[in-house]
Formats: sequence, structure tokens, C-alpha cells
Amino acid sequence: MILLKEVRGVFATNSYFYIDDETRHGFLIDPGAQTYELLKVINERGWTIEKILLTHGHFDHIGAVPELQARLNVEVCMQGNGRDYIENPVWNLSAYFGLDMTLDAVTYLDDFSAIILTVNKNFGVQMIPLSGHTTDGAIYYSAKDSVAFVGDSIFLNSFGRTDFPGGDELTLYKNLKEKILTLPDETILLSGHSEPTTVGKEKFRPWFV
Repeated sequence: MILLKEVRGVFATNSYFYIDDETRHGFLIDPGAQTYELLKVINERGWTIEKILLTHGHFDHIGAVPELQARLNVEVCMQGNGRDYIENPVWNLSAYFGLDMTLDAVTYLDDFSAIILTVNKNFGVQMIPLSGHTTDGAIYYSAKDSVAFVGDSIFLNSFGRTDFPGGDELTLYKNLKEKILTLPDETILLSGHSEPTTVGKEKFRPWFV
């Protein structure tokens, strides 16, 4: 099961629950704000969140992490360059809004590593590094369910900004073509700030042809 929960802090951000129907265990991806609302979903549905997965370290994707860590005692995972963002409020952009947000106790994943449920070894995602929007960008891909959680790397009919610290347009463009648009056409792309789209739709946009 995939459930989108839009959360609102400074910006509205798509948080996602990716849950194994059989065991009711799963992952929470990019909990950007509104800890109470996310916990309400978890408790009402009787889910166990084994890991929080971050697509990148911008503050609107990590805002609820400290409270969730405390309440759920859950591991938080991200790509190895994430330290540049979670330890630096300027790089994670929170400083611009007077928040000075940082995180502690984060697990840095090896690139292309598999993240698998402890209770079901057949349920999981692969972390694929995808820099360009940020240096620590990553997507989480499930070939089994034909879905990729892509953060702010690509949107419906658009792609991520590159004018923030660590951004690089040429790098993002190259990585999108090589790491997302080479996935099967039917792969659903779930982003941080737009409606769902698919690889098949996005690969024929003018800027990718």
C-alpha cells in the first residue's frame, strides 16, 4: 500500500507511507511537517514504521523527523552526502525562515543499497543516488511495485530547482536521463510537490528529448 499524506509547514510537501499489506510494516518517506498528523495515520491504521527514508535534506522534507524519532524510536536513513544538509541550516534552507533546523542520529546509506523490511524480506526498495537538486539527492525504487519515490528531482511536467546550495542543473539533467528515464515506462514517479506521473510520460517532454 502507498498512502500520500500532504503535510504543511512553510510549504506543502508530499509525505508517503509505503506499507506491506501482509505485515502492516513499512517505511515513511520525507516526513516534512505535522508530526501529529503523521502519527495519527500510523496509529489509526495500526502500522509499524521500520525506517524513515529521506530523499534529500531540505527542511521541508525533514521537519517532522526529530519528533518522530523520539516517539517511534525509528531509524532515519539518507544518502551519504546528507550530512552537508542536516548539519547546516543554510544548506537545508531552514535558516532563511528563522528555523535553524538540524538532525541527529542519521544512518547514511551506501549508494544503490537495498532497504528491506525485517519482517518480510520480499518487501523493500533500492536507494539510487540522484544528485543535482542537492548533492545528497536519492530516489527509492521498487521494481516489484513499479514505483519510485523521487523527492524533488522530477515532477509532473517539470524537474527540480538547482539554484540552492549544492544544486547543479547539468548534473540533475544527466542523472534524470540516466537513472530515472531508463526505468520501465510504467514506473510511477511520486514526487515531493506534484501529482504522480510516470517515466513514460516524462521521457518525452521537450527538455528530455
